[in-house]
Amino acid sequence: MQPDSHALLIIDVQNDFCPGGALAVAGGDEVVAPINALMDGFAATVLTQDWHPAGHLSFADAHPGAAAFSMIELPYGPQVLWPRHCVQGSPGAEFHPSLRTDPAQMILRKGFRPQIDSYSAFFENDRTTPTGLDGWLRSRGVTALTLAGLATDYCVAYSALDAARLGYRVTVRLEACRAIDLNGSLAAALAQMQAAGVVLEG
Repeated sequence: MQPDSHALLIIDVQNDFCPGGALAVAGGDEVVAPINALMDGFAATVLTQDWHPAGHLSFADAHPGAAAFSMIELPYGPQVLWPRHCVQGSPGAEFHPSLRTDPAQMILRKGFRPQIDSYSAFFENDRTTPTGLDGWLRSRGVTALTLAGLATDYCVAYSALDAARLGYRVTVRLEACRAIDLNGSLAAALAQMQAAGVVLEG
């Protein structure tokens, strides 16, 4: 069992990111069993949940004529336009049915502001608007985090990099993650995490 100062952060293990979902990550459902097994080793577990309004600015169908997975420039920087996914209250936004949710002390919903996306569990994509997770963890004396979930190269990597920037000791369990790998995004994310001092395991 990890000490109370070491928390498990599970990123976006939701139906829309698993096979058959609107933004399916190849092998996304394969993370569920290793994540379920990890939970018994931590006193504190946090689950994040992508939670978009139907007309979210990051959806390709919110931009007439734009193709899914194309890039646009928004006021906070470059943004991938995604297929509509994880719409609030929809079956696709629900956690994978086999994911253990009972051990979680907190479920953090992100991406709910219509005009800005939120990959990281800590900040919106403007890199400055906090989600509140940092304060929640610090109030519990957490200084180290282990991350797993979906997708390695987007929400997991952004969360890990922000956690490292905030001063946490960060480990990513790669066997409990799967990637989208859009135009080399996985290799880039792994390199960024290593450069930031994130420990990559599995």
